[in-house]
Amino acid sequence: MLKMKALFVGLGLVLLLDGCATVGQPYAEHKVNQLEVGETTRSEVEELFGAPWRVGLESGQQTWTYGYYRYSLFSDAQTSDLVVRYDEEGKVASYTYNRTTAADQGPARRAGTAGP
Repeated sequence: MLKMKALFVGLGLVLLLDGCATVGQPYAEHKVNQLEVGETTRSEVEELFGAPWRVGLESGQQTWTYGYYRYSLFSDAQTSDLVVRYDEEGKVASYTYNRTTAADQGPARRAGTAGP
């Protein structure tokens, strides 16, 4: 019984010292390249990424946000977000994808906008 108690205390200390906080929910980042401005519909976006983490409006356009943010006191933050903006027909008007990873890899960004 004493060993079990020591194990739980040790595990609790490790979790406390880890100093991590997570916000949002993971999504299929590897599918971002499947978004096509002016073509991909809301239902197709939901098939690719699931339900959005947040919804809102930006300059009158409906937006869906997918985001996952992991912060730690002892290491670099790892964040990822995808903001999809829809036109009045419910198709992707534009999107922004941003990701930060470990310091040695630097940021990665991708954005799509409707062309002329």
